[in-house]
Amino acid sequence: MNVVLDTNVLVSGLLCPFSPSGEIVRMVAAREVRLCVDARLLTEYSEVLHRPKFGFDADRVESFLDYVSRSGLAVSGVPLRTALPDRDDEPFLEAAVAGEAECLVTGNTKHFPAKCRQGVVVLSPSKFLEYYRERKARG
Repeated sequence: MNVVLDTNVLVSGLLCPFSPSGEIVRMVAAREVRLCVDARLLTEYSEVLHRPKFGFDADRVESFLDYVSRSGLAVSGVPLRTALPDRDDEPFLEAAVAGEAECLVTGNTKHFPAKCRQGVVVLSPSKFLEYYRERKARG
């Protein structure tokens, strides 16, 4: 299953490994889901994960980003038909559309109004886990 993770889910998952976001990060690491990424997303992930306030080890961040870059689906997003309220969120939806992602997972679902989603399912981490488990149970 191809997905896009908003940076807030990635950070939360790394800070709180036993949270829903943490379970999703583990699923990425275990290749249960594949991230759709482009250069903009990788750059944002890198910039945020290297912020001193989070205290992540720089070498581990680089290893993780290298893993995401190698194992993810590289996409090239195209501009959306309808702008999002926060233009900084657009690369995530553009990557989801380009990669035909099944879901975009974010802690800020309100940043992605239904009229702008272009068919992409946008879910919170806990709702994504429910969706994933139901889908897996159906086979």
